[in-house]
Amino acid sequence: MKKKTAWAKLKCGKQPKIVEDYKDGRMLLSSPEEVESFVAKIPAGHVITLSDLRNQLAKAHRADLTCAMSTAIFLNIAARAHAEREAETGKPGVPWWRVLRANGQLNDKFPGGAAEQARRLREEGLVLHS
Repeated sequence: MKKKTAWAKLKCGKQPKIVEDYKDGRMLLSSPEEVESFVAKIPAGHVITLSDLRNQLAKAHRADLTCAMSTAIFLNIAARAHAEREAETGKPGVPWWRVLRANGQLNDKFPGGAAEQARRLREEGLVLHS
């Protein structure tokens, strides 16, 4: 069986849904494409944390929170899909490198690890502190 590409996982057609009776209120289960569309709006030279991204998604759906685990997975799928596409076309896609971990650190699980994320952020003029 052939392994699914990150692009196929990204464009799977999954729709966001709300879990109404979650213990902390209404919880959003987003989708890979929705996470991709929110990340696409982050302007060059700016970053957000994964927590900020989850809060924006929840607000857009009038939910109390967004599932942390699925959002992190969907962000990673989007990052890998756009890194694959960039390797094929030479054109960067959605700026996944502009999303920091919830604690504000670089994400070592992104394509190329934290070093690649740092390189891309520095290219955009950001100054990184250890």
